[in-house]
Amino acid sequence: MKLIKKFIPYYKPYIGVFLMDLLCASILSVIDLTFPQFLRILRSTLFLEESSVILSRLGFIAFLLIAMYVVRFLCRYYVTYQGHMMGAKIESGMRGELFERFEAFSFSYYDTHNTGEMMSKLVSDLFDISELAHHGPENIFISIIKIIGSFILLMRINVPMTLCLVFVVVCMAVFAVSQNKRMRATFSDNRKKIAGINSSLQDTLGGIRVVKSFTGEDIEKKKFDRSNMAFLDSKKANYRQMALFFSGNNFFEGLMFVTVLVAGGFFIAKGSMTGEDLAIYALYINIFINPVNVLVEFTEQLQKGMAGFERFCEVMDTMPTIVDKPDAKELSDVMGVIDYCDVSFSYEKEETVLNHIDLHVDAGKNVAIVGPSGGGKTTLCSLLPRFYEVTGGSVKIDGTDIRDVTQKSLRSYIGIVQQDVYLFNGTVKENIAYGKENATMEEIVEAAKNADLLEFIETLPNGFDTEVGERGARLSGGQKQRIAIARVFLKNPPILILDEATSALDNESERYIQESLEKLSVGRTTITIAHRLSTILGADEIIVLDGDGIKERGKHKELIKQGGLYEKYYRMQLGAV
Repeated sequence: MKLIKKFIPYYKPYIGVFLMDLLCASILSVIDLTFPQFLRILRSTLFLEESSVILSRLGFIAFLLIAMYVVRFLCRYYVTYQGHMMGAKIESGMRGELFERFEAFSFSYYDTHNTGEMMSKLVSDLFDISELAHHGPENIFISIIKIIGSFILLMRINVPMTLCLVFVVVCMAVFAVSQNKRMRATFSDNRKKIAGINSSLQDTLGGIRVVKSFTGEDIEKKKFDRSNMAFLDSKKANYRQMALFFSGNNFFEGLMFVTVLVAGGFFIAKGSMTGEDLAIYALYINIFINPVNVLVEFTEQLQKGMAGFERFCEVMDTMPTIVDKPDAKELSDVMGVIDYCDVSFSYEKEETVLNHIDLHVDAGKNVAIVGPSGGGKTTLCSLLPRFYEVTGGSVKIDGTDIRDVTQKSLRSYIGIVQQDVYLFNGTVKENIAYGKENATMEEIVEAAKNADLLEFIETLPNGFDTEVGERGARLSGGQKQRIAIARVFLKNPPILILDEATSALDNESERYIQESLEKLSVGRTTITIAHRLSTILGADEIIVLDGDGIKERGKHKELIKQGGLYEKYYRMQLGAV
């Protein structure tokens, strides 16, 4: 009931369609109930008249019945089309909400949740919710009207026999409710297992090049088989429960017919019922049983939909860890002065990664950060655009705490070039212009020119309109990196973060990319994370960072003279004396 109460507000934007759907469903139910009663009335009135009277009125009766079924046709059309569209719109709206919530989560959420599982919640779970949104109220409403209507009419024919029938229905309801709880658990488990398959599939296909290069097809097949068999086992338990549920309900349906036959024979023998009344009674029994069947089958749909909605609510009830303050300001006119003031940070349930870091960077300066893997270099830079939230201290830009400004305005002033470049499945032009939708073609060409990309683009079959493939699969590492640099040139931010932007490239590509990065850095406050020390020799300041904090700082020649950790790294990497 708690979940259902949460679900009801989603009907609010479509209340007109919803009420019309129920009205049409009511008319359908009344028409279905009318026909046997119509036949009973005719049997006891018109059909007792002379043949000439019967024939004279058949035309009117036919017209009345056809008109009734035309209305039924129109109502059925509305219920099927508009009802389904209402469910589809609710599904679409919920999918939009879910997508927005996923986008609102910080990096820490994605560190602990699988993409395949999130996709499962966005697609398959919401489809079941859509079906429930349409068929749920309609099926319940139609079934209640038919059950109550047919029950009243059955009582008018024979009260004792109808009471016997009610006893069987009560037993059936008790059985259905008891099995219902078990079915819900199996449907919920199904959702988790199909999410496991999606996770496995996404992981394998996303890393297919690694899989093939290491001949890991058999390994991935075994991993997929495990999740696939887990889903099969879950479905097995689910279908076993469903089989018991539906076969048990079919058994009770059979008992209804047995009850009618035996009780009907008894009452005919006693003279309290005629054979014709029993025939009419049998017609209403079918009308009575049909909505009972609908409600029984609806139970499966309800459990699927509620299992999906429960997973939807789990995400929607998870609040983003990084949100704008109610009075957050728009960051503007950024010069690029950066201050890390006594900053500490730790991931959830993990040891501290950064401990009391103090760092000042003047506007337009180039600061490089070096140190061992896991020393917190990338984490330190990720705190600046608030991809993660500091657990102690503060980060400031031009003296303003970044927690006091909106995330969107903050990130609009920061450009990031990473080692692992992500390109979207689209054209070269679309990828360069990403983040600046209103960019003109002249601006895009200029950005490509600044990134030394123009000559390469001109060799492509469709130039700027050439498709790059999924994650830029049709381009080399250097080409992808140039597109990422062009993207930042177009954004033109005052603050730049270069996160090991050349470490995955060959020497020749590194040289060209480094030239582009140096051009990009001019006039911008730049923080460079580097493993290759040759790329940061001209930095205004070099910070040596490890798990214990900042160990050394200074220019390249100063740090070499100190003979400390930086000098050790330099000798190891370049063999310098």
